[in-house]
Amino acid sequence: MNLTLVTAYIKHQLSATTRHGTHSPFVYELVDKVIYDKDLRSDYQTIEQLRVSLLRDSHLINITDLGAGSMYNNNKQKAVKDLAANALKSPEWAQLIYRLIEWKRPQIVIELGTCLGLTTAYMAKAAPAAKVITVEGCPETAAIARKNFENLNQTNISLLVGNFDTIFPELVREQPILDVVYVDGNHRKEATIRYFEQLLPKVNENSMVIFDDIHWSKGMEEAWESIKEHPQVSLTIDLFTIGLVFFRKGQAKEHFRIKY
Repeated sequence: MNLTLVTAYIKHQLSATTRHGTHSPFVYELVDKVIYDKDLRSDYQTIEQLRVSLLRDSHLINITDLGAGSMYNNNKQKAVKDLAANALKSPEWAQLIYRLIEWKRPQIVIELGTCLGLTTAYMAKAAPAAKVITVEGCPETAAIARKNFENLNQTNISLLVGNFDTIFPELVREQPILDVVYVDGNHRKEATIRYFEQLLPKVNENSMVIFDDIHWSKGMEEAWESIKEHPQVSLTIDLFTIGLVFFRKGQAKEHFRIKY
């Protein structure tokens, strides 16, 4: 049992609020119209059908672990169905990310940590006019993700395979502005802070950064606190499983914990 995660969850439940506990019009609308929007979309069903297929796939793949930490548990070979059961975002959280992308209407989305590609597909379907660039460190996992994108006829995804530390800085340099970045890989304090610092030169007041597993470990909680206190950050929303970071100019720094 992950005692850090359990303790953090109890603290979150005791201190988090709903939309009615927020005094920021921006946050209230975001929570009310996006986070708490439980209406179904046809895109959900399409992707969830693919999840069912992956959960039945028993063939083994070799895992290349470049620092994902908790995702692969240092097991170098794993059945696809086990990876799907343990590493993929649940429908509840993947569909929330879909709604966040739909709300932001980005031109560019960068994701660190493709895994089998379901959350990537959610983001791509939420913004069909956007280019979604996703990076995966494990070649065999990436190969399955690529096949999944083909099965979904998702043509606005660019999948890169390699080390985040090599690829991400170059990706940032290539973009004029970072609309949305989703950091879901290498769940370690130093790496998380490093990726955050690397993206800062290309964010603006409309940018949104999503960090995954912000309470997974003491190190990740320390990284999240460091990110919250950065002078360029004006607003954060802690949803326990993910954290949202905004850079809105002219707004006093505020941090919210929201129940979801």
